[in-house]
Amino acid sequence: MAANYYLTLFPMEAIIASQHEPHEFGTYMATGAHHGLSERTIFVQIKPGFDGVDWDFAEENCVPHSDGRLKNSVYLRIYRALEIVPLDAMGSLFLTTRDGRSIELEKRDCRPPEAEAEYYVYQELCPVMPLVVSRLKPRDFGTYITEKSTRLHLPKIAFADLKVLDLDNFTNTGNVGALYDRNTRYLRRCIDSVTDPKNDKMTKTLERSHVENFSFNIINAGVCICDANNAIMYPMPARDEIRDKHYDWGRSALIL
Repeated sequence: MAANYYLTLFPMEAIIASQHEPHEFGTYMATGAHHGLSERTIFVQIKPGFDGVDWDFAEENCVPHSDGRLKNSVYLRIYRALEIVPLDAMGSLFLTTRDGRSIELEKRDCRPPEAEAEYYVYQELCPVMPLVVSRLKPRDFGTYITEKSTRLHLPKIAFADLKVLDLDNFTNTGNVGALYDRNTRYLRRCIDSVTDPKNDKMTKTLERSHVENFSFNIINAGVCICDANNAIMYPMPARDEIRDKHYDWGRSALIL
């Protein structure tokens, strides 16, 4: 059986070969071979052939075990993995819940949001994980973070566009889990900082590394992957579509 190749974005960054198809690979990554794990996972199926990976090693080692069991994983890179994968080598993205259920999100060009907002909240996923507030739309945010003229820039970034808390009416926000439970006063300060027309600040960090409260039910438009020149997006299905076509996943992801 031929190897499949995956770029994991969350909770760790790696390029992995596996004989499992995406949904089975997601189950393995979320729960482990001996069911000792339980963690959300985000990964992208990728096409091999780009520089920076020993593909010969992958082919030689991603083979069945002597008893016929499929090879779960062969780690090919665990450091600075995202930046070497071309956007055109990336296929579908998968969101896997703690109990190993996956939903496939198809790739498309990163388009402007249907309705512009005064500010946005982004959970950066890879290679860094701050929670940030920004005045920039998703594509512009990706460009800003990866453009070399930005003093602190990244070669590439993956991030999720999140649902925004209604600070004036908490009950009107909907299901956002525990993400905004802490320090709503500082959230207001971050929003004021990026929306003040007299201030040139584009982004403000809300949390530096607290991702334990990030969950799939708070993703708004979807997940974006950007470099300085290009951007792709994986749109999140509407709640009704999840109910109709992905009910078990929606229940597991606390969306339904």
